[in-house]
Amino acid sequence: MANITFTSPIMHGPKTVYAVAGDTKTILAVAEEHRIPIPFECKDGNCASCLIEVTYDEPSMRKGITLTEKEKAKLRELGKISSKEIEDAEVLDLPPRYRLACQFIARDEDVTVAFTGEPGGA
Repeated sequence: MANITFTSPIMHGPKTVYAVAGDTKTILAVAEEHRIPIPFECKDGNCASCLIEVTYDEPSMRKGITLTEKEKAKLRELGKISSKEIEDAEVLDLPPRYRLACQFIARDEDVTVAFTGEPGGA
């Protein structure tokens, strides 16, 4: 089971929800299910309006999950990911700091997801 804590200046305070380990729901789907207002437009990784910053409650337990080509391109376009971070994700299984909520699936690690509330801002 993963604890996902959402935080944003547009929320009254942090909100922690539980995601079942092994579930394939994206962070955006989990947020929608719990009425957490992460902005989005396409749900497909094309617009980057659901940009989030992810921190791991236990950094030694963080696990990467495959970045799609669309997500890599959008994060590069926004200046939110470096070639080194992409390599670390692909080779060392180390996740980058910024993700798209519509592409990121929490596994069994506890994370904090921060977003500004503005489309494309994390």
